[in-house]
Amino acid sequence: MKSKKRGKKEIRKQKDELALLRKKIDYLDQKIIHLIDQRMELALQTRNFKKNITDAQREKSILSNIKKMPLRFVTEEFSQRLIKNLIRESKKLQKKQEGLIGFQGERGAYSEEAAMMFNKKLVTIPCSDFKTVFRGVFEGWFNYGLVPAENSTEGQVNSVSDLFIQYDLKIIGEIILQVHHCLLTLPGLKLRQIRTVVSHPQALAQCQHFIRKNKLEAQPFYDTAGAARMLAEERPSGVAAIASKRCAELYGLSVLKEKIEDYPANQTRFLVLARKGLDQGYKCSIVFSLKHEPGSLARSLNLFAERGINLTRIESRPNKKRPGEYFFLVDFEGSLQEAEIQKALSQVKNQALFFRFLGCYNRL
Repeated sequence: MKSKKRGKKEIRKQKDELALLRKKIDYLDQKIIHLIDQRMELALQTRNFKKNITDAQREKSILSNIKKMPLRFVTEEFSQRLIKNLIRESKKLQKKQEGLIGFQGERGAYSEEAAMMFNKKLVTIPCSDFKTVFRGVFEGWFNYGLVPAENSTEGQVNSVSDLFIQYDLKIIGEIILQVHHCLLTLPGLKLRQIRTVVSHPQALAQCQHFIRKNKLEAQPFYDTAGAARMLAEERPSGVAAIASKRCAELYGLSVLKEKIEDYPANQTRFLVLARKGLDQGYKCSIVFSLKHEPGSLARSLNLFAERGINLTRIESRPNKKRPGEYFFLVDFEGSLQEAEIQKALSQVKNQALFFRFLGCYNRL
């Protein structure tokens, strides 16, 4: 009788060990696929920097490097076949590539959603910060970039405004995205079990009432989607993330509460960047600086008023190289094809110490 019980116990133990090993294999399988996906993304980015998709010398070098790897169980034949298949798939992707658009954040970020609204055929490329988006477009890594300019609740995104001064890029479109925040948790958690909520500082600010009402500790994170990804991967106890509903689908999280933003009309204005601008649109943007003297800004702005040109935004940013002086970013209705706008811009340019036309564009 004892031997039978011992036998059943041993069988259960073996089953548990098998289940654990299989769980580890499943985890590694998913990790391998994610790494392959990242490799394909990088391969797509190389397309903008080479004349031909096929580079025989490069492929030979890759296979040679793989051959030198000290592997225990993977045979040379298998590793070579695997890499050749990866190269073949990479070239297929590069052949049908429509173009790349960079955005700040992880997969599932609101910026990626706006980028897909601009053109679903473009490949969205996540970037760690806004500067990488600007630099990527400026240096040709991406065909386009997408950045948030302002939020209806929290106002201007100052770091983006500063980058328009640093990089000579054009705005070719704007997108208004209704932003609905969700409280995302690991599956099975209840609201009473949540003590901390993580998200981008702007998202936390846009959900202050919900956070205070539920007595949650707010912890800033570099990105909304990044917070969701961290939650899914690290699985911290008693923590939730504020992010989009799409993030729940991407990272296997549960939507505990929807539309937790303070203001239902919460929206963000995004701008599409390119190296070459457009000649027409319903709106234009400029950035300029003036002599630091009384009435200089009023004189410049009056040039628009005299011609009946409606200004839709005026923002000032400090000149970091010359403390006490400022750059002014101005949006106004109209097109470069209109004579009155051409005259106004010409006169502002004559008065300015620094002047840059940022673009003529439509709402998409």
